[in-house]
Amino acid sequence: MKITKEIKTAILVISSILLFIWGYSFLKGRDLFTEYRTFYVAYDNVEGLAASAPITINGLVVGKVSGIQLENNGKLLVELQIKSDFPISKTSVVSIYEPGLIAGKQIMIIPDLTNQEAAPTGSRLQGINKPGLTTLVGEKLAPLQEKLDKVLANADKLLGGINNVLDAESQAHLKKSLAELSQTMEQFHKASTSLNGIMENNKGKIDGIVTNFNKVSGDFSKISDSLQKADLGKTAKNLQLTLNKVDQIMADLNSGKGTMGKLLKDDALYSNLAKTSKELELLLQDVRLNPTRYVNVSLFGKKNKPYVAPAVTDSIKK
Repeated sequence: MKITKEIKTAILVISSILLFIWGYSFLKGRDLFTEYRTFYVAYDNVEGLAASAPITINGLVVGKVSGIQLENNGKLLVELQIKSDFPISKTSVVSIYEPGLIAGKQIMIIPDLTNQEAAPTGSRLQGINKPGLTTLVGEKLAPLQEKLDKVLANADKLLGGINNVLDAESQAHLKKSLAELSQTMEQFHKASTSLNGIMENNKGKIDGIVTNFNKVSGDFSKISDSLQKADLGKTAKNLQLTLNKVDQIMADLNSGKGTMGKLLKDDALYSNLAKTSKELELLLQDVRLNPTRYVNVSLFGKKNKPYVAPAVTDSIKK
């Protein structure tokens, strides 16, 4: 069978019309070869939401917004086309949210898994508006802007007060103070330059001082090592024993034990020693005054003088 040019032309025209209808539907977010479920949601405001915006469930894209219509009551009816078989219950919530600053608004379905009754295609679901990042930032910036306006007003008043306080004379004094401060900073810069020169000229001496300090530090480290190696614990123990013995000796002395203790505590012994010392002193004085009584060197048999008690001197009285 021979196909004529008219039939070929008709097939081409019909194919072009079908391709145009499919392309137009695809650009509107509708695929003619895919089976969709349609749902509707009413919102008071859909600012930023455009047709063909993606619809997600837990972040997964399951459909697109096919259209937005204005109803007679002033609400906006959004048509949703879902191409997923995921069960969507009647109590599921459809939220408009903003995933970022550039991506625009999208639709997010929050399924109610506790309700097993699926919503039939063409039914209406409950919708909410979730504040986006831009809205939240605006809400946070609004009170900050009010505070900033108050701060700027107070700053304006403060500057006005400063201008009233700083008259011509005060301004002159302030300029003079700033000039003196500049001179002080210049002198400080000169002093720091001189100090740098001194440090540079005495660099060798400073290095020597640092070297000596390092050497002293090393010697001290050796001394500390020697002290650490020494048995200081044993020495301290022996010292403690010695101190205990000294404490025992002092306790014995205080209690009158031994010769030294008796000398310290026995008053009779002290009196006897004092009396003996006094008698010894009298004897020595008599020997000094009458030596011939104790040493007889007479060649002619001269009789000894009778004993006469020596006079008690002041030193003996004492």
